[in-house]
Amino acid sequence: MRRFTSVLLSLFVVAGLSACTARQSVEPSVTGFGSLARANRASDERPGVTTNLIKDGSFEKPVAASGGFIVFNTGQSFSKWTVVGASGSVGIVSGTFTQNGFTFPAGCAKQWLDLTGLSQSATGVAQTVATQSGHSYTLRFSVGNVVNPNGIFGTSSTVDVLINGNQVLAATNSRGAGKTTQVWKAFSKTFTASSTSTTIAFMNGDPASDTNNGLDCISLH
Repeated sequence: MRRFTSVLLSLFVVAGLSACTARQSVEPSVTGFGSLARANRASDERPGVTTNLIKDGSFEKPVAASGGFIVFNTGQSFSKWTVVGASGSVGIVSGTFTQNGFTFPAGCAKQWLDLTGLSQSATGVAQTVATQSGHSYTLRFSVGNVVNPNGIFGTSSTVDVLINGNQVLAATNSRGAGKTTQVWKAFSKTFTASSTSTTIAFMNGDPASDTNNGLDCISLH
């Protein structure tokens, strides 16, 4: 994500937070959906259907302004995520964001996370979930990439996945040659939980010269 002026960034942040507040104020309660809500709850209780243990795995909160982004620095939290790793930042990006002739749609829903933020550092996000020791879980997520060999976005995107501080996967997406739209690639990793809580982190694995590394569509079952 290329550096914008501080004034423009402030406008994006204010607009994004205002949009988030407005959305929350009009969002109907679950009980307001009546029979549809009850049907959804019932479907989650059927054998073979499990709940996603990751919260906000498509980075829909807070809501960024259309075509904009919201930046969070190391140590800050948003939704159910905490920014971790090297001193730097990550950014929630609107799926209508465009720059330098490229479009950056989300992999799921309307928003995605750029792990390069404004710092292009080894920064990322983490979330701790409740697990059962000895049980097997499958983590799924998507990595977004554009191929821009002579530009600021680089040619590949690598997300390093850590479970309880140990790296278990380096997920690299090199797709998108000849395209001007961010291309997503799905990944998965199965692991066995060793305790009643598990911390999962997604870190920027791109070089400092690369200003785009997309993360979206995270689930854990």
